[in-house]
Amino acid sequence: MEEQVFGGRYKVIKKLGAGGMAEVYMAKDGILGRTVAIKVLHSRFAHEANFVERLRREAQAAANLNHPNIVSIFDWGGQDDAYFIVMEYLEGRNLKEIIEQEAPLAPDRVIEISRKVCSALQFAHRHNIIHRDIKPHNIIITSEGEVKVTDFGIAVASSSNLTQTGSIVGTAYYVSPEQAQGKPAQATSDIYSLGIVMYEMLTRQLPFKGDSPVAVAFKQVHEAPVSPRRHNPIIPVRLEKTVMRALSKNSSERYQSAYQMKEDLTSLGKSEGESKDTYLGEREKNYWEDKTIVVTRQQKKEKSSRALIITLFILAALALISGAYIVFNLLFPSIVVPSLKGKTLVEARSELETKGLSVEVVKETYSNVVGAGKIIDQEPQAGEKINEGEKIRVTVSKGGKQIIVPDVVGRTGEEAGFILGQSGLQIGKTERIFSDTVSEGIVIEQDPKANAKVSLDDTVNIVVSKGEEKVEVPDVAGRTSIEAGSIIGQAGLRAQTNEEYSDTVVKDKVINQSPEAGSEVKKDSIVEITISKGPETTVVPYLVGMNEKEAKDVLEKAGLIIDVKYASVGEGENGRVLEQYPEANTEIKKGSTVSVSVKKETS
Repeated sequence: MEEQVFGGRYKVIKKLGAGGMAEVYMAKDGILGRTVAIKVLHSRFAHEANFVERLRREAQAAANLNHPNIVSIFDWGGQDDAYFIVMEYLEGRNLKEIIEQEAPLAPDRVIEISRKVCSALQFAHRHNIIHRDIKPHNIIITSEGEVKVTDFGIAVASSSNLTQTGSIVGTAYYVSPEQAQGKPAQATSDIYSLGIVMYEMLTRQLPFKGDSPVAVAFKQVHEAPVSPRRHNPIIPVRLEKTVMRALSKNSSERYQSAYQMKEDLTSLGKSEGESKDTYLGEREKNYWEDKTIVVTRQQKKEKSSRALIITLFILAALALISGAYIVFNLLFPSIVVPSLKGKTLVEARSELETKGLSVEVVKETYSNVVGAGKIIDQEPQAGEKINEGEKIRVTVSKGGKQIIVPDVVGRTGEEAGFILGQSGLQIGKTERIFSDTVSEGIVIEQDPKANAKVSLDDTVNIVVSKGEEKVEVPDVAGRTSIEAGSIIGQAGLRAQTNEEYSDTVVKDKVINQSPEAGSEVKKDSIVEITISKGPETTVVPYLVGMNEKEAKDVLEKAGLIIDVKYASVGEGENGRVLEQYPEANTEIKKGSTVSVSVKKETS
């Protein structure tokens, strides 16, 4: 993907990350010369109309939301079966990473982040856009401390008809009760999700957990959250009330607008800066007293810094007398820090000892890029200068994080992507096959199997059912029985024949078929064909010597019609049949006429 150019202007520089639906890259805008982020839909979804539509909606929903707390969207398009959106490039971390590394966060920090998210939601809601997927992963904290809401991929206008009853939209851990029940999302749905984000920032805990997204969604609807102060007693009482109001199951009991919630948070922030004793309990007072102690310590530290400066001046004066060499080395370090990244601790120690330096492990973390036991990062960085005897602080890899593969067999393809994405995995190859037992769109197989251990960001291949294989019924009307059987067999179907008389279709040819030609049926189904036996026939009976009535009765039983002509001459009794045509024992079509000559003497 690197070096690829999208839209004739956005040149990919490097990959930034990936999710269940798309991958994100850093790119350079060749026209404006600025760095941008480009989100590219996974190739496996490029032919799925609903995913392409979701990407288009993200671009459309956010394109007109020009707000300092919303990530700007610049462009979108498609190229070579790849669909992408171009957005503002941000340096920073998403809130989920911050929570995992630093939570529980200080109340004043939670209030400030939440206020800015409220500002973004207030602006979006005013433009009739509901985000529907507020979660820490979609909140970016830049390196300058700015808060940006991103990923409007499932956001829709509040008047849109795209929301379908019965579909759960959003991430289960953060979804509102009404969304979990398949009901349309409202502005208060985003407020509920923000309440869960605040709960997690303050406690490092999620209010609802479960073995599956469905189980978590059930709890969102039916269970009340545990008080966040049970997890973190230093949370101010009024802040807890704000969180619990946002988490009301009944949407009418929540904040009715993001503006209303922001005003409450602003009031809380002011209270923190003024008279905290008016709303803090004993434990909270201790918390703020601790903060005061921290400030006092900071003041002492500043005094120590001033003392250090004075000491340095004294040392400089002494250096003029006793020798500048020592002071010069202290103020102007001469040892260049080597690069330790990618090296083992043994290799790092060996190299540093020759320079009079040492190494200290300050952190161990998972990495899918750097092997276990090797150094990921260092401080100071390579190339900086330090004094002899100082330590290089390093972060060491624990290797790739092992993840247990979830079971996605029996789920829809989209659900599988969601579940795997939540586990830190991605869908790899998607194969679609026909199945007589599994409904269309349902996952039949997965590789690796459920419960296997794999590394973070590994791919899981799935086989999705195309449903029963259908074939089109061929047209065999007017064909001979042999021709019809062959054509039906070649189509993957089986022929079953019946016979009946026909006055219009030649013998041994198809009169009709069921199912009709052109209809689609399951492969190996039976096609019934009716073969003509030709017209129905009968044998002309012997009529000579019968009287007229007897001859008529006999012919009617045989399915024939009598045509009587009278003759005054000829051998035979009066009133009896003298001759007939056709002759007796002739095979003729039923319903035909037989002519007879009956003697009738004239007086």
